[in-house]
Amino acid sequence: MEASATRLSVNRLSAAGLAAGGPRNAPDTVTRYGVVGGLGALGSADVLLKTVRAAQYCKPPRRVDIAFEQRHFEDGPGIAEEGYDPLRRKFYVYNVLKDMQGKVENALVPCFLSHTFLAEITPEISVNVVDIFEALQDRIRREYPDVRKIGVLTSSYVRASDIFTRRLSGPVSEPMSRSEGAEPGAELEMLYPEARVQREALMEAIYGPTGIKSGHHGGECLQQLMEACDDLIRQGAEIIVPGLSEIPVMMASLQPLIPVPLLDSNRIYAEYALGHDREQEGRQFKLGVLGGVGPAATVDFMRKVVTLTRAERDQDHLKMVVEQNPQIPDRTANLIGNGEDPSIPMLATCQRLEAEGANAIAIPCNTAHAFVARIQPYIGIPIINMLTAVVDHIAARETPVARVGLLATSGTVASRVYHDILEASGRETLVPDASHQACVMDAIYGQQGVKAGHTSGECSLMLEAAIEHLLAQGAEVVILGCTELPLIELPKALRERVALLDPSEILARRCIAMAQ
Repeated sequence: MEASATRLSVNRLSAAGLAAGGPRNAPDTVTRYGVVGGLGALGSADVLLKTVRAAQYCKPPRRVDIAFEQRHFEDGPGIAEEGYDPLRRKFYVYNVLKDMQGKVENALVPCFLSHTFLAEITPEISVNVVDIFEALQDRIRREYPDVRKIGVLTSSYVRASDIFTRRLSGPVSEPMSRSEGAEPGAELEMLYPEARVQREALMEAIYGPTGIKSGHHGGECLQQLMEACDDLIRQGAEIIVPGLSEIPVMMASLQPLIPVPLLDSNRIYAEYALGHDREQEGRQFKLGVLGGVGPAATVDFMRKVVTLTRAERDQDHLKMVVEQNPQIPDRTANLIGNGEDPSIPMLATCQRLEAEGANAIAIPCNTAHAFVARIQPYIGIPIINMLTAVVDHIAARETPVARVGLLATSGTVASRVYHDILEASGRETLVPDASHQACVMDAIYGQQGVKAGHTSGECSLMLEAAIEHLLAQGAEVVILGCTELPLIELPKALRERVALLDPSEILARRCIAMAQ
């Protein structure tokens, strides 16, 4: 379906249209929306249809994909009651939204009852769930600024939750009020049908044997909805807001019979969502960590993130999702020999972290950064570049640095990833000669090396010799350019004589700064 320059496709989430096979940073990007179905077949379908229509008239025109995900979900008896238990619905919504991660950017949940518990779910997922109450509030304040009494048609459970009062009845800001008699800051009042009408008319119109959910769109259920609307109007309602996604299905029949505006909450939600393709404000930052390269360095990096974070309680620390994947092929073996290419395993790990809701990815491995440029185009979140962070750290030092010593794996040295970025900053890179480079590799990979679990003894002596060698060449600072090297013990006098830069610590600080 197409209109003007807007591209629109409606898919199931498994459809190829949402499984992007090319780089994710292509200039002709698609904004992807998901509609959570199954919470009320008619209401969900109505929201999908109105989202499709709204997408056709996006200004400016843009490419839009809309996915509809509906699974079998049976509420059973009791949904119309005030004492309804939403636990099964809560798990259903969470699982559908979690499966949408990485496939859509924004999700619509066309169910007012589900919005009573969405605050429990949204911090645990990366998909931006469009808030139906924000949509209603935006429309009411723009188009009905003089209204003070709002009639609400919603389920007994949602009514008892008081969410309409909490979300919509705040004071109207002065710029929104165009009424000469309206007082700035006046509260909006929510009105509900009286108890008998709520129970015998409204709930029966939706859930009864001749109600909308049973497939009826006229006759008795229409009369019952009119009775509920009349009751609200008698109480002074100036507009009526449906808080059940089934009611807007009958807009064409019901609105001509009602003397006050009856808002199409499904259409309002859809139209608001199409202008809502932004990251949710205030969403808690989650750091993805590609771990296992190597395992001890990953644990050390996480410890540094925790230690360096200014926190007064547990909740002040960063959320992290980690995949400890030691089976990723050795990066050095690939760069200097015929070792297996780690690019695909690294990409797959990053994609899993993205699907788990990470906002950015840290890789506590210097050598792995030789492969970052290959995989970054295929994921939609940034990989925080540890090498760039190190060079920025050097540039920020009070004393200018012109000659930088680099101790790293032979793969990192051969890839010249540090050389290139340091030279671009106007600095010279100093590396060990062959014999001292062999010492570095033994300190990392040898039988008495750090990857074998040793942090003192022979590995310390070899690392100390390599540092002294670089200092003799004129190094002003030394990058410990393998994330295991900072784990090796060194004499205090040596550490006081020269700045030994720990890229893992610098990366941790960069991640914390990004989160803040």
